[in-house]
Amino acid sequence: MESNLHRKALFLSYITVGYNIAECLVSILAGVMASSIALIGFGLDSLVESLSGSVMIWRFRQHGKMSEEEEEDLEKKAARMIAVTFFILGAYVLYESVKKMIVHEVPHPSLLGIVIAFVSLITMPVLFYFKYKIGKKIGSRSLVADSKQTLACMFLSAALLIGLGLNYLFGIWQADPIVGLVIVIFLFKEGYETWKEDEVCSC
Repeated sequence: MESNLHRKALFLSYITVGYNIAECLVSILAGVMASSIALIGFGLDSLVESLSGSVMIWRFRQHGKMSEEEEEDLEKKAARMIAVTFFILGAYVLYESVKKMIVHEVPHPSLLGIVIAFVSLITMPVLFYFKYKIGKKIGSRSLVADSKQTLACMFLSAALLIGLGLNYLFGIWQADPIVGLVIVIFLFKEGYETWKEDEVCSC
């Protein structure tokens, strides 16, 4: 049963990486077409999420090939690597949000960007649910941490959808960087807790 759960965890990690690489490419393309920093930033976020998924692939491919002590040590290293991705993503979103507010970088309306954000808003909660559930069952702090980063990406999708939607419909470009600053708090908080705590708590 446990071995089957580890295979499912590995499968979910492959899905995460594949989806986020595709999302990264499409988002950056749409961002360049619309001169949208928000969309380009969202694409880079997807790249960080694919990095997180790659860490999980590395971690679960080692399952059963080492002692319990070695596996626990690998688990801790993987969890901390996930925490670092939270900090990297948070720092980038903070920088871009403040920069956009100061220099008034106004993106062009992007219907493609709205579609990307909407699809992500549907996909991310599903991935979060299964990764979190399996992570809890097998006692994997790193998988639970990874699921929380997926949840963070859902909030980023919502922020992007709100920002692009308000800009597309009403020309209110300031919504995107303001919501981005709220997300920064979440990212840094989860990164800190993942780094410090022995067990990752529920969202």
